[in-house]
Amino acid sequence: MIHPTAVIHPQAKLSPTVRVGPYAVVDERVEVGAHCVLGPHVYLTGITTIGAHNHFHAGCVIGDAPQDVKYDGQPTRLRIGDHNQFREHVTVHRSSKPESETLIGSHNFLMANCHVGHNCRLGDHTIIANGALLGGHAVVQDRAFISGNCLVHQFTRVGTLAIMQGGAAVSMDVPPFSVAMQVNVICGLNIVGLRRAGFTAEQRLELKRLYQALFRSDQNLRQALVTARETFTSSVAKVMLDFVTEARRGVCTDVSRCAG
Repeated sequence: MIHPTAVIHPQAKLSPTVRVGPYAVVDERVEVGAHCVLGPHVYLTGITTIGAHNHFHAGCVIGDAPQDVKYDGQPTRLRIGDHNQFREHVTVHRSSKPESETLIGSHNFLMANCHVGHNCRLGDHTIIANGALLGGHAVVQDRAFISGNCLVHQFTRVGTLAIMQGGAAVSMDVPPFSVAMQVNVICGLNIVGLRRAGFTAEQRLELKRLYQALFRSDQNLRQALVTARETFTSSVAKVMLDFVTEARRGVCTDVSRCAG
């Protein structure tokens, strides 16, 4: 199950069911769970814990040091769940401080040449397409879709079931269920994603009304939040309202407010 050219540190912990391809390198403090596949030239390093059924394609670098000028060489961590796909040359960096960790959930699909920076947190069932870049401490919630060549600034959040169109860039939070485009702009709801996730017509209509109330009303966002909390009380509305309330970097602006 281990190619003779692979270099595995004697202290690394690999399940007996792990398959390791040619010229892969696994460092001392790495743990790899059952039925994982390490393709050719994969490099696993850092204090990295990997669950079961993960597939790392050729050239992935997982758990390397953070690209943070304040990082001083301390041993830091990365934790990965189960059933993730890491396509060719994906890079995921470990955290910048020992008390924290970079976290990748389960059932995620990270496509070729994408990058996940230090201290990022990915939920479950996310898709990070080719060439997308996540800065340090970025958060991508469950079922979000980051399209090709998108840029997510450090400390920015992308909400659950949000989608970023190809080439979009954000330095402000992308609300749940919304569609991001261009730079810090949203343009409505991710209706296709909501349908696929099983949201009912009634739930989708309520989210549409909530979106209008928050992002296309005459009120500023803080006032709109107060008004919306009195009107929208369902669990799906609460997801959107809580996310926007907790934003620390601001929230992307609807395209209708960017005209002219």
